[in-house]
Amino acid sequence: MGIFNRKDAAETAADATAAPETAALTGDYTIDPAHSTLGFVARHAMVTNVKGKFLDFSGSLRLDGGEPSASTASLDITMDSIDTGSADRDGHLKSADFFKTDEFPTMTFRSTKAEALGGEDYRITGDLSILGTTRPITIDLEFNGAAKDPFGNERVGFEGKAELLRSEWGLTWNAALETGGVLVSDKIKLNFDISAIKNA
Repeated sequence: MGIFNRKDAAETAADATAAPETAALTGDYTIDPAHSTLGFVARHAMVTNVKGKFLDFSGSLRLDGGEPSASTASLDITMDSIDTGSADRDGHLKSADFFKTDEFPTMTFRSTKAEALGGEDYRITGDLSILGTTRPITIDLEFNGAAKDPFGNERVGFEGKAELLRSEWGLTWNAALETGGVLVSDKIKLNFDISAIKNA
């Protein structure tokens, strides 16, 4: 059973008890950064992938079990928290060549559209702001389920993925390779593993 009820109004009227699990999940949630991951993958030197993540972020979800389009998501990411496993590379990413974190300390996402695709699959579209540039991005999500943890928190989980061209946000630094191609790919893959706690 998906988190959103995909029945039309007539079906819902005919069966008032449809999808009680879905109805129970409707509400406001706070993303739990201690149990969530915001990651990315970039192609390096045309031959390998470099993976990274952001360690400091906050966000919220509004889930509507009856009307998917009413669901929303918001995310704020501290750019200085970038971590690729290399202090030198992280320093370069924070510099004026890339994220200019002194000038633009935060990356934000604000949803503008939510859709149920069937089963446990969903799609959310929103505005991603980096370096003062805001452009739309679409994220495909899979609902991983809901549970009450040992501390009494009601949790939901999602996995997500998206792709973007960093040049569209003004991230254009690169270096040519002697063998052809460039050092850093324009295409960046994003991946999300989100755990969120229902607000009291």
